[in-house]
Amino acid sequence: MIRSAKFPAPRQVYPVDEWCIVEKEFYPRFLPQTETIFSLANGYLGLRGGFEEGKPACQSGTFINGFYESWPIPYGESAFGFAKTGQTMLNLADCKIIQLYVDDEPFFLPTAKLVTFERRLDMRRGVLTRDVLWETPSGKLVQINSMRMVSFRHRHLALATYRVTILSEDEAPMTIVSSLAGNQPNQSSVDDPRQAKGFAGSVLEPQQYYSRDQRVVMSHRTSSSRMTVACGADHVMETATPFTSRIHTDEDNAQVIYSLNAQPGVPVELFKFISYHSSRTAEAAELCQRLERTLDFARSEGCEQLLAGQKSYLDDFWDRSDVMLETENRLNGVAPGELQQALRWNLFQILQASGRAEGTGIPAKGLTGQTYEGHYFWDTEIYVMPFLIYTAPRIACNLLRYRHSMLDKARQRAREVNQKGALFPWRTINGEEASAYYAAGTAQYHIDADIVFALRKYVEVTGDLAFLFNEGAEILVETARLWLDLGFYSPHRDGKFCLHGVTGPDEYNAVVDNNTYTNLMARANLNYAAQVVEDLRNANPDAYAALVDKTHLEDDEPSEWRRAADNMYVAYKQELGIYAQDDQFLDRKEWDFAGTPRDKYPLLLHFHPLVIYRHKVIKQADVVLAMFLLGNEFSLEDKRRNFEFYDPLTTGDSSLSACIQSIVANEVGEVRKARRYGLSAVLMDLGDMAGNMRDGVHIASMGGTWMVSVYGFAGMRDYNGMLSFNPRLPNLLKRLKFSLFVREQRLTVDVRHDRTTYELTKGVGLTLTHCGQNIRLGRNAPVTLANQVHLHTKEEKRRGEG
Repeated sequence: MIRSAKFPAPRQVYPVDEWCIVEKEFYPRFLPQTETIFSLANGYLGLRGGFEEGKPACQSGTFINGFYESWPIPYGESAFGFAKTGQTMLNLADCKIIQLYVDDEPFFLPTAKLVTFERRLDMRRGVLTRDVLWETPSGKLVQINSMRMVSFRHRHLALATYRVTILSEDEAPMTIVSSLAGNQPNQSSVDDPRQAKGFAGSVLEPQQYYSRDQRVVMSHRTSSSRMTVACGADHVMETATPFTSRIHTDEDNAQVIYSLNAQPGVPVELFKFISYHSSRTAEAAELCQRLERTLDFARSEGCEQLLAGQKSYLDDFWDRSDVMLETENRLNGVAPGELQQALRWNLFQILQASGRAEGTGIPAKGLTGQTYEGHYFWDTEIYVMPFLIYTAPRIACNLLRYRHSMLDKARQRAREVNQKGALFPWRTINGEEASAYYAAGTAQYHIDADIVFALRKYVEVTGDLAFLFNEGAEILVETARLWLDLGFYSPHRDGKFCLHGVTGPDEYNAVVDNNTYTNLMARANLNYAAQVVEDLRNANPDAYAALVDKTHLEDDEPSEWRRAADNMYVAYKQELGIYAQDDQFLDRKEWDFAGTPRDKYPLLLHFHPLVIYRHKVIKQADVVLAMFLLGNEFSLEDKRRNFEFYDPLTTGDSSLSACIQSIVANEVGEVRKARRYGLSAVLMDLGDMAGNMRDGVHIASMGGTWMVSVYGFAGMRDYNGMLSFNPRLPNLLKRLKFSLFVREQRLTVDVRHDRTTYELTKGVGLTLTHCGQNIRLGRNAPVTLANQVHLHTKEEKRRGEG
């Protein structure tokens, strides 16, 4: 596993394995990080990677995507249009606890004498296993083998097994206690604005609880949001040794207790089938019935069938989504296999955050922690959607449909801030704006254009015109209306269309005029909306009439959108040869980077926002991001000059920055920076580069690592739906191979330093461009072409710096 200064994992404890994350010793020093690393989830249900026994634990967590408590946002001084209601994803009842007692002595990892210990997250099987040989205080040897799974095939189901075998010659009294521990903590004591809100006391009101045979069920309702959840577990004990069982249940806890006189060499194995169901509308009784049906199904299927289904699901995922890396021998401290391990773990985490995210979005931390309250941001559309669009378009469509389901609330939010059209929330779970700090929240109007950018890419890659002409067109109309109403034609800018009082992706420069990223993305939004509406009117009158009925669209609106787009102001500074990040940026005071020690980063935790806003300092890629997303609107020289200007000013305080900087650096020939930023992105979590892996993963950065591979080192661009490649591998890599799905056709791309092979393994024909050369692919007829020899690459290789 990858090591870094912030995560100096010993190699003998965390060995390299390209398909697994392995822990060879109980290593409590990294307990907070490993709870994140060994998390399991399926996009609906998430379990942090704590130990089966429940303790020791740093942040025990069980989360359901979209299950939240709401609360009134407190303001010392409020104002018109401020967001009113916050939402926080809750930590729910912990159903994974299984405790062991032998000779009346508890198995407790910190004090146990461990002869052997291994924990393994198997990314091909989708399971977490642990194998322990324990020597009890009385000298008995006890083998403990456990397994945990959150099912992808069955959205509401998880599974745990716990197998104990006495290896010594003497029998021993044994007790196994399987628990459901409710009323979990939902507090936060950390002075960090990124952390979740804390609640005093319990926010879950007991509804029903009961037991039957070896099945326990409980249900709760939130105090304010009035959402309901039911959780439960059924058990099967398999052993040749006689045993007794008894059950304890109350409104917040349940236990199934097994007692027996364990015989030497006779396994005792507990199968625990776990289920969660939640709803905004259903009553507790109905959810308990749903849960009972899920548990009935799980018992009838059995453990082996459930595991086989999980393996089949993962086989399909890796077949579609794997990015294969071959690296040179150890270079710069990175051993062979380490990058492959880290990249696969990143892709696995995206699956765990999105696989069964149906009727929800993707939280910024997935389902591995409560940081950022479990909210959905623009991260999904810009950083995660490219991966999903090209490898799992069904999931991408689900996410876009969920954005569309927010449209009425986005219309309402626009009214609340005195605008027309629709303004999507900067951060939310239920569609309502939950950002209390408007300068870095509501002012990020670019989220409208970000959603449209993802929508357009989805349609161009999949050809899903049904979605475009229905949900998509409605989003386009309302976002275009927002931009037209937000901007104005400024006499001080020669009548150009300007957008004032906005915040771009860089939150260290807030509420500015003419943020270049925002203006460019808004222009693209306006043009695409006008194009789609005009095409719809000409080609599909019935769909156009339905759109008019839903949006009250006027005939002259598209021409007004085009006029605004054609006259959009973009601040180009001729004397510097760069685009100003905003109207004020270049006049700000220089930040003293040399005088700012590393422990003062991220700046947002150590400096008042007003101090940061007065300086020429950048949290994350802003103009540089625009030059990647809309790269066909800039020359290569434009990109080079802007990258050279903005890169030294960028702190990287956001995990979203390194991947974009790597992609653009590679394009402009800064291969050393491309490699360095690429490594930082790939290792963001597994190397704990930001020092906060304990709080959960960075899902958007993980999506960015796929983009580093595909858009960066393979040099793919997909402007206007046309695929082109200009590969440039760093010396660290020998080979890069991946697949893309384009309009139900499968393209495999195999990149080496000197050549690239393209093969269409599914479909009838695909046209693309390689280093400026157009090629037409037929099915199962691979084409190998020489890569362009880049001057920078040759110079770097001569110096040994590539």
